[in-house]
Amino acid sequence: MEIIASIRTAAHAARTMLALCACVAAIAAAPARAEDYPSRPIRIVVPFSAGGAVDGPARIIAQELSKRLGQQVVIENKPGAGATIGSDVVAKSAPDGYTLLLASQTNAISASLYSKLPFKPIDDFAPISLIGREPGVLVVNPALPVKTVQELIDYAKARPGKLDYASSGNGSGQHLFAAMFTSMAGIKMNHVPYRGSGQATTDLLGGQVKVSIPGLAGMLGHIKAGRLRALAVTGVQRSPQLPQVPTLDESGLKGYSAYVWMGLLAPKGTPQAIIDKLHQELVAALAAPQVKEYMERASIEPVGSTPAEFGIYFREEKERWAKIIKETGARVD
Repeated sequence: MEIIASIRTAAHAARTMLALCACVAAIAAAPARAEDYPSRPIRIVVPFSAGGAVDGPARIIAQELSKRLGQQVVIENKPGAGATIGSDVVAKSAPDGYTLLLASQTNAISASLYSKLPFKPIDDFAPISLIGREPGVLVVNPALPVKTVQELIDYAKARPGKLDYASSGNGSGQHLFAAMFTSMAGIKMNHVPYRGSGQATTDLLGGQVKVSIPGLAGMLGHIKAGRLRALAVTGVQRSPQLPQVPTLDESGLKGYSAYVWMGLLAPKGTPQAIIDKLHQELVAALAAPQVKEYMERASIEPVGSTPAEFGIYFREEKERWAKIIKETGARVD
């Protein structure tokens, strides 16, 4: 009996030791505590080309976050396929806070526009914050003989299918903003998708394409220099940067409203403590003088929402654009 008891005691001790080892291993494998984060550089994947509407704000915010976090925050551009290429990279990255995604309305659009994606556009991410939003702007190359929205509509109706509009890619915000415009205006224009807004802007300036509805921030300099002509903005109010330019709603397309927005996402499973720290530092970065000045100059409305608020907003945007996609018949060519 004593031998049996000794065996049982030894077995119990072994099980206890195994359980203890498992706990130690789990702790060792767990992500660093928030107070230890970050201990190395962070990358923010921007799923658009450099120089685009959300790329500029991302870079100045990254600079401020680098100062606040004590680690370099780098921007990595991975454009293409309606922001799905860069988004897929982040969705499949380790949920440790070192790979983040700068999301936009394109991510909400792609969730409905693409029937098959290698990731779940909403469920595979953890929201951090809605950073801000800006209106789009309907611009034309000055060589096009139109100066108002109605003149553009009349010009396009007289030449069905003869006028091209540029976008930063299939499924992008620029694509859907213009698709909604053509549908509400009752006109037909040809969609010319580019691999990012940089080349789209270059060809728009060069006259290879004549029309586009990009974000306002990247177009202000070209508009003020006379290289592009602004016909209308897509927000519910006129932009303080272009007070003389009407909204599309004012121009006869009642109810038209669309915004370029940007927000920060992490891979699903990122520890809440790290999410909270990133949110806290991001909100502080938005309040920094140089960031506020940039946002105001670019006509971007800073938001800095909570993670929960951004999660709700993202889902609402998905449903909103799903409705527009169904109504307009927009598709990936």
